[in-house]
Amino acid sequence: MFTNYLKTAWRNLFKNRTSSIINISGLAVGMAVTILIALWINDEVSFDSYHKNYDRIVQVMQHQLFNGKYESQVANPYVMAEEIRRTYGNGFKYVIQASWNYNHGLAYGDKLFLKPGSYFEPQVVDMLGLKMLAGSKDGLQEMNSILLSQSVATAIFGKENPIGKVIRADNKTNVKVTGVYEDLPNNTTFRELTIIFPWQLYLSQNQWIKQMDSPWGSNFTQTYAQVADNVDIEKLSARIRNVKLNKLGNEEKRYKPIVFLHPMRKWHLYADFKGGINTGGRIETVWLFGIIGIFVLLLACINFMNLSTARSEKRAKEVGVRKTIGSNRKQLIVQFFSESVLTAVIAFVFSILLASLIMPFFNSVADKKMAIPWSSPLFWLIGIGLSMLTGLLAGLYPALFLSSFQPVKVLKGTYRVGRYASLPRKVLVVTQFTISIVLIIGTIIVYKQINLGMQRPIGYVRDGLITHDVSDEIHKHFEALRIDLKNSGAVIEIAESGSPTTGVWNTNGGFDWEGKDPNFAVDFPNNATTYEYGKTIGWKVKQGRDFSRQFASDSLAFILNESAVAFIGLKDPIGKIIRWDNKPYRVIGVVEDMLVQSPYKPVRASFWHISTDQQNVFIMKMNPNWSVGKALAKIESIFKRYDPATPFKATFADEQFAEKFDNEKRIGKLATFFALLAVFISCLGLFGLTSFMAEQRVKEIGIRNVLGASMLSIWQLLSKDFILLVGLSCLIAIPIAFYYMHTWLQKYDFRTDISWWVFAVSAAGALVITLITVSFQAIKAALANPVKSLRTE
Repeated sequence: MFTNYLKTAWRNLFKNRTSSIINISGLAVGMAVTILIALWINDEVSFDSYHKNYDRIVQVMQHQLFNGKYESQVANPYVMAEEIRRTYGNGFKYVIQASWNYNHGLAYGDKLFLKPGSYFEPQVVDMLGLKMLAGSKDGLQEMNSILLSQSVATAIFGKENPIGKVIRADNKTNVKVTGVYEDLPNNTTFRELTIIFPWQLYLSQNQWIKQMDSPWGSNFTQTYAQVADNVDIEKLSARIRNVKLNKLGNEEKRYKPIVFLHPMRKWHLYADFKGGINTGGRIETVWLFGIIGIFVLLLACINFMNLSTARSEKRAKEVGVRKTIGSNRKQLIVQFFSESVLTAVIAFVFSILLASLIMPFFNSVADKKMAIPWSSPLFWLIGIGLSMLTGLLAGLYPALFLSSFQPVKVLKGTYRVGRYASLPRKVLVVTQFTISIVLIIGTIIVYKQINLGMQRPIGYVRDGLITHDVSDEIHKHFEALRIDLKNSGAVIEIAESGSPTTGVWNTNGGFDWEGKDPNFAVDFPNNATTYEYGKTIGWKVKQGRDFSRQFASDSLAFILNESAVAFIGLKDPIGKIIRWDNKPYRVIGVVEDMLVQSPYKPVRASFWHISTDQQNVFIMKMNPNWSVGKALAKIESIFKRYDPATPFKATFADEQFAEKFDNEKRIGKLATFFALLAVFISCLGLFGLTSFMAEQRVKEIGIRNVLGASMLSIWQLLSKDFILLVGLSCLIAIPIAFYYMHTWLQKYDFRTDISWWVFAVSAAGALVITLITVSFQAIKAALANPVKSLRTE
């Protein structure tokens, strides 16, 4: 019996080739999108699950009261870890300190490499569950040691055994390779952890750490921990909330720090905090694309329903004959479900091939390294289950509708579909285009938001700015380097800076000014620079003057941005005294607000001061009259002259700035991709319905042609119903899109407006696409020879 169902279903697919191709194509595209989104969601929700202690690993974070509101941060005092171990050690298996992950120069023989890595305490191997391929997991117990990832070990040593080999690190320390671990996957927070140094080496290289007067007041390390088995993370988090507050003096207690544990399972999807409360994060995008995947698959199912019910009259006699010779309704329902499931299974095969072809593009847009898991039984089980479910869903309405025909009426020729028979099809068409138009509107608004951020004034000249890490050797010879670079003609100006122009790497408290409430805790970006910083980046001085070597007093001077002047409330800021850690600094200048952090948030009140200490980056302004390649080659040669052991790697400020839009651009590109596919699937269904209508009304069209009807009138006859349906879709889609996009925009402090033209363009676009899709069949029918359409056999 089942074989008979399949044979009949196969024959029907071949008999109705056009509708079969449309159904299979639509379902294949819908399934391919669903597969890609499902793999993407799996990658997102399984983020960090590579680490075997995933459910027990936490990061120690703190909320602090800055500038009148709570802000959340991962930076901690270096004494935090030891205090937690000492006071709350029974709740933890490991408490580990770590530095920030940044590039380190590695030299082996005449080879130079620049690889990202961190300093960690030795227990990191066990805590993160690193898979050691060579050497010992206890290798970090030796102070002058290093662990390498497999790819770095191969890059440096090739096929040589790396264990025991000595590498020169950052041109200041010789370290011995004591272990090699498996490369970490792309979907982990530590994916760029390619080298690991011992924490004791970090302390020995930075003697100032142990010489600090107030170690609890400086936040510059990260603290990770593994909670002991059978200990509740939330309860333990509540226990340690005052671990820092209890160690602070009265002056620093005004920051009201609250220490808490942020579980690894939430690092990726729930990373956003506002006012000391976790407000979500990427989980919103996961939900968004999950819903889009369901809707795109639903569009394909709607096509199947529409085309199947539209051809109901052609299959009415088949149903009548089957019922007359003894078929019951259950058997007919199984027959129609067999057809839809067979269509879905064929579509699934094509969807796998389509997903494989699209995967490289999808990975590049989504910043992933996903692949079709061909060898996974679970994937195939879910895939086949999805195709079966899709087939049942797509065939549900047609099966129930077609199997309900009464054989007496059908075979006597008195069966009529009725004036309301097309109503379900119209509802489904409206549903299809409503979803498509919502996606189109959403895509336009996402790009409007991106454009808003990109058009904000940045307050400095970004073109030609490059940054390079400051090494010890280069800092020692900074003035000579600066003169050589300028004399070479490749560089207009150069400065050292604590932070690049596209980020804040350091903030400070301890500021006081006339009229300030002594209990009001503040924290400002406070960038240490050299005198030529302003000339290098081209900031805009609004009041006062720039730093100058001609004024010795500038060593105790501040330049403020406009937001700082407004925040402090200085009406005439030039010459005013602001005390920082009880030292008086005179305000000598005010610069236009510079867009340093998020382009969607207000510019923070910021300070700049002069420092002769070693800073983090060099900022250089390249000569615009030189080609980039020529200038970089010249700059590199001069850097090598002063520090031949450190690899040269310049970063362009415009590239760093562009990274600030990565998340929104990714959402925009994926939304565009899904919107185009949704429109494509909807148009496939529209094309099929138009073809069917033209076929059903072929004699009517022939008679109209004979009676002199124009092509325009026939085109209107076949098109007007669909145009009305799409117009109705626009009316439904606009308020839905407005509501959801308005909600999405609320997470941005600076957000675009939802202009009326967005809805007008989306509606017009949908109508134009509809007209193009419908017109092909309508014009073809109008141009058909009436002699052929009116003749009878």
